[in-house]
Amino acid sequence: MPKQKTRRAAAKRFKVMANGRIKCGRAGKRHLLSGKSTKRKRQLRTGGKVPPGLIKMAHAQIPYA
Repeated sequence: MPKQKTRRAAAKRFKVMANGRIKCGRAGKRHLLSGKSTKRKRQLRTGGKVPPGLIKMAHAQIPYA
């Protein structure tokens, strides 16, 4: 059976942690930042995690991570 291909876009966005969960960045911090509060921008700096319902899909896109 041939090797699975990695979705390169997903590989650039996700990191697999040691426990199998997947880290990802947060949306909403690219532009229009003057209208957002300092607290909101600070909270957007912290990383997010892929929701449990999407973990299987994310693992399929990055099979060797």
